[in-house]
Amino acid sequence: MSWLKDIIGTEKAIIAMCHLQALPGDAGYDAKRGMKHVVDAAKHDLLALQDGGVDAVMFSNEFSLPYLTDVRKETLAAMGRVIGELKGFIRIPFGVNVLWDGKASLDLAIATDALFVREIFSGVYGSDFGLWNTNFGETVRHQKAIDAQHVKLLFNIYPEASAYLGERSIEDIAKTTVFNCKPDALCVSGLTAGAATDSTILKKAKNAVKETVVFANTGSRHETIESILSIADGAVVGTCFKRDGKFENEVDQNRVQSFMQIVKQYRLKNGY
Repeated sequence: MSWLKDIIGTEKAIIAMCHLQALPGDAGYDAKRGMKHVVDAAKHDLLALQDGGVDAVMFSNEFSLPYLTDVRKETLAAMGRVIGELKGFIRIPFGVNVLWDGKASLDLAIATDALFVREIFSGVYGSDFGLWNTNFGETVRHQKAIDAQHVKLLFNIYPEASAYLGERSIEDIAKTTVFNCKPDALCVSGLTAGAATDSTILKKAKNAVKETVVFANTGSRHETIESILSIADGAVVGTCFKRDGKFENEVDQNRVQSFMQIVKQYRLKNGY
């Protein structure tokens, strides 16, 4: 039994992404439709995900492309507004992810009562966003300073659109991250949002740190989720739940329900 049972309510958990539309200051922000459109779109997706039966939800500024590693104040303020307006509708455990800023994610979590955050907390990467450096020692001290020690930290150790600098295997990265940083979970991603996580890499990561929760972070689909859950402790799912399985679209409740039916049958069959 892992912390997933206590925090999310089940093992082999599915954390669904509630992707926020572009926010003020973002390149794609629609100023004519304004923040009301952002809130309304997020409310639609939240309700479709909950009614579809997911275990937990994570709010992220997914359409703030291209991402920053030092997020601006207006982004954090806008995300706080959206989640604040939706708090009365949230019926399941939730987390937040301010892409790609670990401290900002913790700030948003403590302000909104989120139970977990996902971020690139450790490592150095060459990425589409430039040289991507981290300082988890500083981040964890910030976590303590704002009394957010109860917030679970999901470390994306194999992130999208980037490569770890240095010749290190996924097993070594997983082992040293667990030893040095004590993450609550590790996340293994594909190339982009919606791209399949390499099952071989996922298996290597899980085998290296058997006592640590490991998530498939991208690309889970109806036809692959059973095999993914046979390796990982759960999955973070976004694109698959969208209309026609396309990243840009709104959440389709029917797709969520059919996916979660497969997950629930898997859990029942395997004693979870």
